[in-house]
Amino acid sequence: MTLKGRTALVTGAARGLGRECAVRFAREGADLLLVDIAQDLDGVPYPLGSPTQLEHTAELCRLHGSAVVAEHVDVRDAERIRTVVEGALDRFGAVDVLLNNAGIAAPSGRAAHEIEEAEWSLMLDVDLSGAWRMIKAVAPAMVAQRSGSIINVSSTAGLVGYRHFAGYVAAKHGLIGLTKAAALDYAPFQVRVNALCPGSVRDDPVVEGRMLSEIARSLDVPAEDHAETFLQGQPMNALIDPSAIAGAALWLAGDDSRQVTGSALTVDGGFTTR
Repeated sequence: MTLKGRTALVTGAARGLGRECAVRFAREGADLLLVDIAQDLDGVPYPLGSPTQLEHTAELCRLHGSAVVAEHVDVRDAERIRTVVEGALDRFGAVDVLLNNAGIAAPSGRAAHEIEEAEWSLMLDVDLSGAWRMIKAVAPAMVAQRSGSIINVSSTAGLVGYRHFAGYVAAKHGLIGLTKAAALDYAPFQVRVNALCPGSVRDDPVVEGRMLSEIARSLDVPAEDHAETFLQGQPMNALIDPSAIAGAALWLAGDDSRQVTGSALTVDGGFTTR
């Protein structure tokens, strides 16, 4: 029960890695504030998480005995974030872990000069500024309690470049920069900030993940071939399992990583070592 007696806030919790991490945190004893936009977003060419999916994640967490609050939150809305975080502090007394997982993979699939201004702004507003807004809302309470772990879900795209994904790559690189700067800001208060960099994560139907298939769609890779296409770039000859990401997030959330801050932890099967 690594997180017994603690409260974790997970963004993008309706499905995919957000769901996998939330359930793992619940299994390890955490109470949870689960947030997700829980609706589609203009400019994103695929369905986002739904209210039903968010509630399903909450129910899966409650099965482990966790107290769970689920809220519809757009990470572009600073006022809504502030209200929800204040409610969590009133309900739980603390937020001990913040997992900044909310993000979008598209609009993508074009060269940098072909990206529209609105598309560029949307990508950075969700994937980078959204994490900053969550930190802005949660960090004061962590500073006051002199403890906390903030985990920013970046990507191998935060470490290397990908053709036709300039906006996504810029946002994920920026997220690692934010991680390092915030880690120094909060280190004197024993608040840790780290980045988690997944490789190509398998689209697991149990958690309803679809990030890999959406990236493939942006690249015009046939749906039936997308898993094999990404597998060809994996040194360990396997796509990353969502449970491996959740395990790494749990380690960063818990006391075994108490002296780890400002790091970018890769879980990519060796992809970025090439």
